[in-house]
Amino acid sequence: MRFPSLAYFLPLHAFFTTINAQDTSLAAVKAAFDAADLPEDIFLTFDPSVLLEVTFPETSGKDIILHAGIHVPQNDTAGPPSFAVIGHAGKGPFVVAAIDPDAPTPQDPTDAEIRHFLGANFFASVDEPVQHLTNVTPAISEFIQPTPPAGSPAHRYTFLLFNQPPGFNSQTLVNSSTSVENFNLSSFALATGLGHPIGGTFMLVAPEPTT
Repeated sequence: MRFPSLAYFLPLHAFFTTINAQDTSLAAVKAAFDAADLPEDIFLTFDPSVLLEVTFPETSGKDIILHAGIHVPQNDTAGPPSFAVIGHAGKGPFVVAAIDPDAPTPQDPTDAEIRHFLGANFFASVDEPVQHLTNVTPAISEFIQPTPPAGSPAHRYTFLLFNQPPGFNSQTLVNSSTSVENFNLSSFALATGLGHPIGGTFMLVAPEPTT
């Protein structure tokens, strides 16, 4: 597995700022994933057919809607986020997963992947063009806020949308008590029949500066 060097993350800090603009281009999202080496590092083919919109609620100011590769301050990622689909994905059900492939650091990801969220039984609303997703059962793994350790460069927190296969609710590989560390999403997807994601996005989160 090849992991991005520190040199990759530094230019992203320079060019991406926290903005409230969702992904609008499948090609641009795929290009951002490829530039960040995400498909290679998490062993999943990423050729999205829909856009996954991920929104972080904020206590003050506008909510943050992710744009693939955006840098988001750690303090703005308390969540939990909400999800929506843009495109023709059908009504569901869907599975949403969020992982960190860079724990504890991108240079030494011995704890990766960290499972930051795993939820099933998401169904799309009738809203157009944005179809909001609502899960009708509790999350398998509740959302965990990003907490990259001090001294680490930014981590690539990655959100992926899957079509939920029949029988998925009977899977026993992950439950609310399963360790979130050393999760292998590609192996989990293969074992449960999830296949490859139909949509996704990611954000860069670095440790909050110390005083």
